Amino acid sequence: MSGGVDSSVAAARLLDAGHEPVGVTLRLWDAPGGTGARHRCCAPEDVRNARNVAAFLGIPHYSFDRRAMFAAEIVAPFVDAYLSGLTPSPCVWCNRQVKLGELFTLAARLGAVAVATGHYARVGRRGGRHELWCGRDPAKDQSYFLYSLPYAALARLVFPLGDSLKADVRAEAARRGLPGAAQGESQELCFVPSSSYAPFVEERAAGRVRAGPIVDGAGRRLGRHGGVHRFTVGQRRGLGLAAGRPLFVVGIDVPSATVTVGGASELYSAAAVLSESSWAQDVTFPLRATVKVRYRHAGTAAVLAREPDLGTGRERIVARFVAPVRAVAPGQALVAYEGDRVLGGGTIGATLGPGGDR
Repeated sequence: MSGGVDSSVAAARLLDAGHEPVGVTLRLWDAPGGTGARHRCCAPEDVRNARNVAAFLGIPHYSFDRRAMFAAEIVAPFVDAYLSGLTPSPCVWCNRQVKLGELFTLAARLGAVAVATGHYARVGRRGGRHELWCGRDPAKDQSYFLYSLPYAALARLVFPLGDSLKADVRAEAARRGLPGAAQGESQELCFVPSSSYAPFVEERAAGRVRAGPIVDGAGRRLGRHGGVHRFTVGQRRGLGLAAGRPLFVVGIDVPSATVTVGGASELYSAAAVLSESSWAQDVTFPLRATVKVRYRHAGTAAVLAREPDLGTGRERIVARFVAPVRAVAPGQALVAYEGDRVLGGGTIGATLGPGGDR
């Protein structure tokens, strides 16, 4: 329970269904700036809000301090990823390694038979197997962030909001008179205290930030930058260039600290190579699927296959897009779908252009 609308309504629905819910809140992060700071993640005020909701519903509530775990397993890798020229997906890591991972451990301690959250996703069952499905509300579907959950977790997960629209959930919270029913939406990335990741990364970079050149595809120097962590593939703003035409980040080379820019036509990739992946039990390759290369991506048709990496001799999974895809950023998650069903996915390690690796 975060103290927000979604987890509060989820708890209320479980109670209505005759279950005996126990509210659990993980304290994960305290942003600088005192109790009024924005973009906090399960901080002290969230614990208080969740406790108030639990008291209102008449259910037990427990809070657990997991700030050290969150800093080590989510924040530090987030900083490392940006310094490595990647665009990370920390919400994927957090759901797998901290939030749900810890909740299953705590469920065993508390004698709970299942774990329920306020995610907009669904768990279905077909052919004797549990499957992860999209939430009914396309604007709020969060299955993208849950693609790597193991089968054993799906069998014990409950998503009370999976079939609901966000507007209906908010109206229900108000109708029930739940504390915090008028609370605003939480931020997508809750531990960064501003809309810019660069200052957050720099504060924790410990001297690892390196300035370098900004060049075009021909290697001509167009300017300098203050660190590759300031850039992501597809970025247009904040380049500090006056080229007379729109330019976008099309490549980041960390060893030389070089950022390459180009026109919109240079942003397209023919394929993505996955550096690590997780798949449903019955998935076999080659696989035809709809894939999303970022959370808000509409999705595109692709064929995923196991292919040898000529450089290392090891096998890798490559998603080859039916049509080129714009701004595929290494570090983001690629998630594969069959209709509403999540087949699995992985971390984008590299992209392939029409002529080879980029």
